[in-house]
Amino acid sequence: METAPLDSQDELTALRALVAEQAAKLESQEAEVIKRDSIIGLLRAQLELLRHRQHGASSEKIDRKIEQFELMLEEIEASRAEAEMRSGKTPLPELDDASEKPKRKPLPDGLPTEELLYAAPCNCPTCGGTSFLKATDRVVQVLEHVPASVKIVRHVEKRMICRDCDTTVAGEMPTLPIERGKPGPGLLAHIMIAKFDDHIPLYRLSEMYDRLGIDISRSVMADWVGRVSALLAPLVSAIRAHIAALDRIHTDDTPVDVLDPGRGKTKTGRVWVYVFDGSGYQAATPGAIAYYYSPDRKGVHPADHLATFSGVMHADGYGGYKKLYGNQIIEAACMAHVRRKFHDVIKLKPSPIADQALSRIGALYDIEDRIRGMSADERRTLRQQHARSILDELKVWIEATLSTLPQKQKLAEAMRYALSRWAALSVYIDDGRVEIDNNIAERAMRPLGIGRKNSYDHYQGLRRTLKHHLCGRQRIPWCHGRDGSERREYSTVAQTLVLGLATQW
Repeated sequence: METAPLDSQDELTALRALVAEQAAKLESQEAEVIKRDSIIGLLRAQLELLRHRQHGASSEKIDRKIEQFELMLEEIEASRAEAEMRSGKTPLPELDDASEKPKRKPLPDGLPTEELLYAAPCNCPTCGGTSFLKATDRVVQVLEHVPASVKIVRHVEKRMICRDCDTTVAGEMPTLPIERGKPGPGLLAHIMIAKFDDHIPLYRLSEMYDRLGIDISRSVMADWVGRVSALLAPLVSAIRAHIAALDRIHTDDTPVDVLDPGRGKTKTGRVWVYVFDGSGYQAATPGAIAYYYSPDRKGVHPADHLATFSGVMHADGYGGYKKLYGNQIIEAACMAHVRRKFHDVIKLKPSPIADQALSRIGALYDIEDRIRGMSADERRTLRQQHARSILDELKVWIEATLSTLPQKQKLAEAMRYALSRWAALSVYIDDGRVEIDNNIAERAMRPLGIGRKNSYDHYQGLRRTLKHHLCGRQRIPWCHGRDGSERREYSTVAQTLVLGLATQW
């Protein structure tokens, strides 16, 4: 019997060691993937819980935690995909029930479509034949990004001289938004949306344009923002008048730091928001948002803003609103504020009673989830059938439980707060156009908080910058669209206003 040469045995041993090493690496990678899958599941569960409690205790802190978890989730999922690519294995199917998995959303309709054709070979690779039958094409659709671009638009006003009288006649060139300026309405629309809706500081916008080979300094864009804000002033007035003429609004306010003229210091002012959003009950009236600034939080400011308003107003328990309620304005309280009070209790220590309160309030929100998007009449009917009894039982339970608690406890304070607002909390039951809470107004304030860090806080809280910020934001909620209509509409607005046709809006 012949034996293999020594060098062949060494090679075989080396190959076996290499296979074992690769198998160990593969096993380690699979274990890492499983570990990351478990972390992803945990993060998703925590993220879902945070989203559920987003309007509970300290919503701003919850927002920050949600953002942190989403960033972690992105990083882990990217690492998992990288590990799968390195191992050469396809992703394992999810173990969740397929019926509960969210379906992949189809690509949006109406987008420009480019079709690339890949012709089949003229000869069969198997037999060399040249006679074929038509088969079903394989089509794969991918979403592609088209980089941003800029262009120069040359406005040429043709001129002629009359041979008979030497009169010069010319074509009618449109008036530009900024006289003798180089920005067109589309460029101005992009800057305003980027700054006030996407919260991109102007110096970053300047860097982005620089990558396109365009030199636009931050100071120049700041000047344009101020001029566009002046152009939008008639529109701001129109939006405010539109909201004041409605019969249902949401309101909220938030503190802002502004520069105190002559002192070189900052002081706390106030921004007020008034929102109409009828999307929850198929309202035909378009939604609108109006912002106001005041140097303090005195009740005279909302009284002035709402001097002509008559209807239902969703608001928190701010004392300055009390003088407004009566024959002209009906108060609708915010159930989310009540829920937040009980969340605050649990934040201090576990409380079965607070948990029960949240469970009862959650049942009311479950009904709201089911009826969202129905007509106002349908919402009213279903609330009266299902929510009224839950709300009545909640009040009876709170009153009975409160009598057994030490009155200085946070839990007792939460219950007293709910009872003190009960009439206003019940308004939504009998009006399908009224919401259960004031989250619409709170959501309208959040973009202002994000932009505040990137705009007027960056410029030391200047009043003028704040004014531009509020002016720039008031138009945007009317312009949102998924097909680029937001930028086109903002551009049309700028052009229309400069021609003195603001009454159209």
